[in-house]
Amino acid sequence: MGDFDVHRSTTINADTATIHALINDFHEWTKWSPWEDIDPNLDRTYSGADAGVGAKYSWSGNRKAGIGNMEVTGSDPHQIAVRVHFDKPFKATNNVTFQLSPAKDGTDVTWRMTGTQKGLMALFGKIWPMDKLVGKDFEKGLAQLKAAAES
Repeated sequence: MGDFDVHRSTTINADTATIHALINDFHEWTKWSPWEDIDPNLDRTYSGADAGVGAKYSWSGNRKAGIGNMEVTGSDPHQIAVRVHFDKPFKATNNVTFQLSPAKDGTDVTWRMTGTQKGLMALFGKIWPMDKLVGKDFEKGLAQLKAAAES
């Protein structure tokens, strides 16, 4: 087994409330998620609360997009916690947090995903660490979140 912690940060020239609203509501993720352009025919389902704790989002797409779901498990003005579960291309459940901290030039945002790779994925992780697999996606997503929040 291999534990991992992938995180990226940026400063966004917007207040925490504006950024929080873009993350806390899965309907808003189409504006900034780095995975939105992977499958133009992605099937999305929203359920539970409209936003915040209990909001749920499921997707099913092509081979690259896979199948999975997310749920907001914690939400306060400075942190949003999301449980992410993948069914395909591989089974995994990971914890994601978005930390929002007021800064001189707006808001510092840190996107973090933690979890444990098991079985074949643990072996795969020795060759391609999670940081290499999703780090660039986090960077792209934060850049797109920045653009959405600052517009």
